[in-house]
Amino acid sequence: MSIKSVLAKPFAKIVASKVKKWAANPAATQQKVFAYLIHSAAQTAFGKDHNFANIASHNDFIKQVPIRDYEALKPYVERVVAGEENVLWKGKPIYFAKTSGTTSGSKYIPITKESMPTHVEAARNAILLYINETGNSKFVDGKMIFLQGSPILHEQNGIQLGRLSGIVAHYVPKYLQKNRLPSWSTNCIDDWETKVDVIVEETLPENMTVISGIPSWVQMYFEKLQQKTGKKVGDVFKNFNLFIFGGVNYEPYRAKFENLIGRKVDSIELYPASEGFFAFQDTQNEKGMLLQLNSGIFYEFVKADEFFNNNPKRITIKDVAVGVNYVMLISTNAGLWAYNIGDTVQFTSTKPYRVIVSGRIKHFISAFGEHVIGKEVEQAMKDAIEGTDIRISEFTVAPQINPDKGLPYHEWFIEFENTPEDLSLLAKRIDTSLQKQNSYYFDLIEGKVLQQLKITKVKVNGFQEYMKSVGKLGGQNKIPRLSNDRKIADALTSLIEK
Repeated sequence: MSIKSVLAKPFAKIVASKVKKWAANPAATQQKVFAYLIHSAAQTAFGKDHNFANIASHNDFIKQVPIRDYEALKPYVERVVAGEENVLWKGKPIYFAKTSGTTSGSKYIPITKESMPTHVEAARNAILLYINETGNSKFVDGKMIFLQGSPILHEQNGIQLGRLSGIVAHYVPKYLQKNRLPSWSTNCIDDWETKVDVIVEETLPENMTVISGIPSWVQMYFEKLQQKTGKKVGDVFKNFNLFIFGGVNYEPYRAKFENLIGRKVDSIELYPASEGFFAFQDTQNEKGMLLQLNSGIFYEFVKADEFFNNNPKRITIKDVAVGVNYVMLISTNAGLWAYNIGDTVQFTSTKPYRVIVSGRIKHFISAFGEHVIGKEVEQAMKDAIEGTDIRISEFTVAPQINPDKGLPYHEWFIEFENTPEDLSLLAKRIDTSLQKQNSYYFDLIEGKVLQQLKITKVKVNGFQEYMKSVGKLGGQNKIPRLSNDRKIADALTSLIEK
């Protein structure tokens, strides 16, 4: 055991104690963050436009600052992109995280000198809390791979521009540099498929102990490893015992990953985004991720089923309830204010405050008033394949409003690793779970407005082909679990297994 792995344990204990302290005082912690944000931005253009000097409470804030998404905030962002100072936050950002927007084209999300450390510290703390809880620190002596975007940055009016994962690559601590893979040159490869091929070659001879990335990216890496070696990943890397992931719900991938690895490994779930690092899994024994209340982010919540009402009620952390689907709003030390990131969350605990990501407020199906959300379709899939040997690679769901015959239905596009013998039985199991979760859907099935869902098989690697065709293979891109239209469904028609 190295000095590094020995020293990790007392350091982890110190960090865990600090996290526990603010987590035990959630309302006071958030009030402190709120006061700091309002005071710091009072003299910015946004602060002056919204009367920050006279905001003393959350109620004042609600009156002065409306809910905005990126499109609504864009006029301010464009001023920052043009080089203007003191617009959304004091001074200029040090980075723009460039993301793909569905309605706004490319988005430019500011990252400031105040907000950047919170991205790095949250990821570090997630690992340290794992060490503190499990006592396992041996993995720090092995090689760790972080599958991410290119770290090459470009400059725009004095501000560095790139993908968030590429920006973060510049902040890997020195004590981990020797352990870190892939190499810098490999990380700079733009073409994702080429990049993964090179990563396979680089990692095969190494003692890999930690693998991290969005599950869909890691899946491609694991599959290529298996094709190259003919072995399970767990046999290729005998000391691989920690998988760190974020970006999507892991549950639909879990069975496939356990098959690819060949054994179970510990995992840590993260909730990072360009707009902030919101939560991480703080324990192996409880469901949900610890909401980061002390990271320069002030949170507000709106019940998802009320979000599109006029003047929906905005509440703070002290008033949330377990199990309710909320749209999460953020105000940050990067200059985002009452900002709708588009995610919906549910609290699994309020002592401390832990969340799961339940979906996207724009990603739902309600073509017939059913209000089906991402969490429900993912849970239905999990329920349906539990106890079977069925493994899926990817799936998405869309409404079929005008079928050739019969009633309308939900169409599930599924890419299987091993196709079940009876697709109709799988469809029935999925449908039964969805009816149990969603009373609106149940009523529509019972009332003969909808018929049972239908499964359409997507050919092997079909989803990868689709993502490549729309220029979204790799990066921070992922397939929406469900859509209220058939844009993706129609694009998949050429990728159906005959």
